[in-house]
Amino acid sequence: MKSACVYCGSSAGTSQSIIREATRLGELLAANNIRLVYGGGSAGLMGMVARAVLANGGNVVGIIPTFLHKKEVALIECTELIEVSSMHARKTLMIDESDALIALPGGLGTMDELFEALTWLQLGLHSLPIYLVNVDGFYNALLELLFNMKTQGFVSQQTFELLCVVETVSDIPGL
Repeated sequence: MKSACVYCGSSAGTSQSIIREATRLGELLAANNIRLVYGGGSAGLMGMVARAVLANGGNVVGIIPTFLHKKEVALIECTELIEVSSMHARKTLMIDESDALIALPGGLGTMDELFEALTWLQLGLHSLPIYLVNVDGFYNALLELLFNMKTQGFVSQQTFELLCVVETVSDIPGL
C-alpha cells in the first residue's frame, strides 16, 4: 500500500477513543510511508488524521470541491491540495489516487463515501480493499443492518464479505 484514502468525520465527535484512533492512523500512515488521500478539510477527524501525517513527516493529498473549500476551510498545509468541481469528482479522484480505502467513524458524508465505494467495488468499478474501523463498536448497528440485508436477500454473501472490519487502525494490513 502506497496510498490510502481515509473517510471520516468533519467533526471530532465526543469519543476520546475515536480521536486517538484518528491520530494513530495518521502516525501509522506516515511511519509506513503511505500517502494520505482525504477530503481536504481542516476540521474534525479529517483534520486530525491529516495533521498527524504531516507532523510525522508524511505526505497528504487533500481533494476538496470548490464550494466546500470555503465552507470546510481546506487544510492549506497539505502536501498537495486539489480543488475539484463537485462531490462526485472528489469521490472519484480520491478512489483513483488510492490503493486502499479506510473508513473511520463519521456522519452522513462518511456513510455516503463508504457506501458509494462499496457499491463501486461490488460492480467492479475498482478493486481496492475497504477497511471499516469499528472503534469501540461504533459501527455495530451498521453491521447488523448489513447482516439483515444479507439474510433478507438484498446483499449477497460475496458482497457482504467485501467489507473488511477491523477494531483498530493497527489491525489494518500494512500499517
